[in-house]
Amino acid sequence: MTLKMFLRIVVLCLLLPFHARAQSASDKAALKGLAPVAALSNTSAGNAALGANYTVTGGIQTGAISQPTLLPFAEQQQQALRDVFITGRNLAELADGLGTTLGAAYLARAHYIDRQHFTSLSPGMADVIAYAEATSEVNSRAAKYFFANETTNGKIPVSAEQMEILEKIGASPDMFGKAYGLPAGTPGADPYGNSRPFQTEPSLTRIVGFDYFHAPADNIVYNRGPMMNLTKSPSYPSGHATYGYTGAILLAVMVPERYPQMIARAAEYGNDRIIVGAHYAMDVLAGRTLALYDMAHLLANDPAYVGQSYRDAPAIADFQAAVKKARANMTAVLQAGCGNTVEVCAAEDTGRLSDPAADEAFYAATQTYNLPVVYQKNAGVLEDVGKDAPEAGYLLTVAFPSLTLEQADKILTETEGPGGGFLDDGSSFGVYSRLNLYAAAKRALHLAKAK
Repeated sequence: MTLKMFLRIVVLCLLLPFHARAQSASDKAALKGLAPVAALSNTSAGNAALGANYTVTGGIQTGAISQPTLLPFAEQQQQALRDVFITGRNLAELADGLGTTLGAAYLARAHYIDRQHFTSLSPGMADVIAYAEATSEVNSRAAKYFFANETTNGKIPVSAEQMEILEKIGASPDMFGKAYGLPAGTPGADPYGNSRPFQTEPSLTRIVGFDYFHAPADNIVYNRGPMMNLTKSPSYPSGHATYGYTGAILLAVMVPERYPQMIARAAEYGNDRIIVGAHYAMDVLAGRTLALYDMAHLLANDPAYVGQSYRDAPAIADFQAAVKKARANMTAVLQAGCGNTVEVCAAEDTGRLSDPAADEAFYAATQTYNLPVVYQKNAGVLEDVGKDAPEAGYLLTVAFPSLTLEQADKILTETEGPGGGFLDDGSSFGVYSRLNLYAAAKRALHLAKAK
């Protein structure tokens, strides 16, 4: 045990009575899985990835790096401003991924009245949304402070066991603050660590327009306040991206006919966090990985993930069954709202997600953000999902019950994105970082229709 760890344990013991929430097994899995980012500065490949993360983030935000966005860039900036608000209670802001017809039917029942008041599609749907989002939210929040300064909330040290996560890989917190010249405690930095792009980047493009509630706003008031103050909120991972992918997967499982489009919408939602200057590319990739990992374990009814107690969310002991029950109700509501079967209504889309080629091109641009390979051993090879992360198949089987888990895992393996990224260190969690759920869903949907 190092002197640093001993002193941290002493402080922890002194503060333990004030520790509000014990970190769970899912928290630990998230921290361990996301940890490789904190060791990047130890290698030349890692430092190259850190540098590219900074450059790519700034280029996307200013528009210097052109992406095949789902809207012309000026319009995408406005979409990004609307996407700042998290419609976590009913996923309303993600519903356009269902298409213009089904999206309208969904929003007729589930929408926000104002910033505090909202309606739900059904009690069962509200419960699964609340539970899934609570699971990923607590993991994301735990990771933010852990990677900022090894605390649970910015001030209270994490446990000795969790400190060892970084100790074992020779890593240290505040990796972005240190790498980008704005470590915690310096003027203009996040006081806890891991300052955000709007704090570290040399320039920031201001986006002026209207937010989700059509109120005049810009990205400055949503980054620095007063609408939302992120100056004391560590960057890694992106909570918005985690929410976006969690919610999108839920809606995709409910309406499998729109699974690929929902994943494209999730990619857009995460990418919009870069456009507004709130997150780095690595933040978004980490949020996506965490959401896929958490949702797979939830849909697999992993005992460490189900039956947990969260604030504002009912405990669900059988998450898969709750999802299937909610889906049956949602199908009835959507069909009544659109006047036809879900399959027919799913094809009636004239929105920005109606071009499969454009959706695929955009998603591909966000798969790795062209960040350099860090773990060369995993580059150019397929990692066996069935062997390394077999529960991942539930991301597809719950939506497409004609698939076996073995078939689903095979699809996920065969459609994997490039390997060796900054999280793809050979761990089970790392495998999730390279899953291409857009491509996998397209293949699964094709197979389901063929049967």
